[in-house]
Amino acid sequence: MTKNVQKISLLAIIPIIALAMTFVPITDVHAQKICGDRLCISGDVEDERKKMRDSFSASPTEPAKIIDVAESEKQIEPGSILKLSRASVATDIPLHLGYYNGDSVYFIITDASDEKHAKIISEKQGWNVEVAPPLENTPKEALSTAYMFVNGVDGEGIHGYQSEVVTSTPAQTETYSALTSHVHVTWTNEDNARVLDSEQAVIDAETNGEVTLVPLPVVLNMPQIVWPDGQMTIKEDKTLTDATPYGKAQVLDIDLDEMTVTFVAHRGWGPDGRTIYYIVTDATPSGPAKMMGVVNAPTLASTLASSSAIDLFQFKNGISGSGPLGFQPGIAAGAPGDENYSPLWRIFMIKWIDPENAVVLETMDDISYYQQQGLIEIGMARPMNSDHIVNCPFIDPFQ
Repeated sequence: MTKNVQKISLLAIIPIIALAMTFVPITDVHAQKICGDRLCISGDVEDERKKMRDSFSASPTEPAKIIDVAESEKQIEPGSILKLSRASVATDIPLHLGYYNGDSVYFIITDASDEKHAKIISEKQGWNVEVAPPLENTPKEALSTAYMFVNGVDGEGIHGYQSEVVTSTPAQTETYSALTSHVHVTWTNEDNARVLDSEQAVIDAETNGEVTLVPLPVVLNMPQIVWPDGQMTIKEDKTLTDATPYGKAQVLDIDLDEMTVTFVAHRGWGPDGRTIYYIVTDATPSGPAKMMGVVNAPTLASTLASSSAIDLFQFKNGISGSGPLGFQPGIAAGAPGDENYSPLWRIFMIKWIDPENAVVLETMDDISYYQQQGLIEIGMARPMNSDHIVNCPFIDPFQ
């Protein structure tokens, strides 16, 4: 990738806030998987960046914790700044109609745990679904169910029949999950087929011998965009620049006539320095979810200790740039096409021991080298003293 490191001189006092996290040193970075980058936030949007810090630091029961840092870390000395071109771009993603308890929901499908279903859905929606093998290891506590019909009433469902039925929406905060187990519904006699618009209707039809249900070992990432009496927050200012604030909202437009949703896609780096883009749909705990303007999904917390999630290493000091705290972008250990790619991110933070020694890191090997040299520390983020997972599907915004 092209690097443009420009020398600048500036003097600004920046509070260094601990993000209310437990800083757990990581000694073997090769044992970790890394992902991601965040949007550039600098200059005129310093106030927005501070709000983001405060969102991570504030807890209803705990005051913000301040890291005891050297004076050089409290002040940005004359140095370097790294900016990524096209740090944020608009991307249109096809919407699907589904049913929940007799009402309509609208969702996107971004990832599948197996290649077969990724291909089927990609062809159906004309937009690429990424293969994310680790999703097959998603804990049951983090799954909802999607009933998909393979015969019966013709419609806009994935298999060409009626629309899918889901078992929860973001309004059911404690049970909602965008990660869905996949159940095929087959009518035993298609002459009796009718639209089933709730899980109870599906179960009743099975009890009556009208349909058979076949669970499949497939997990889909199906974030809901619109649900009864709710939807994802839409950005008020739809103008995107390299200084667009990362928080408040991730959606630019929802068009139910054209059946598309327009997200902000954020640019980052893959494990070898390649460019990646991602969107943000849901997160836990509630503080970061609110800060980013996405769905609060507490069920994600159960993925933290599972192999369904991979790690995001982000920077809390060092080279100024397009990260959420005003420093360099993060680096992804897994990207689309890799066996370890997953849209679920654990968040880790990198801290330079002496920011004056900071250089731009672009790869997993870079992180490993500088950790082994004792120049950086790595710790897990725990905003609100809680397990922190973000659903950030990697996508191609230019397809």
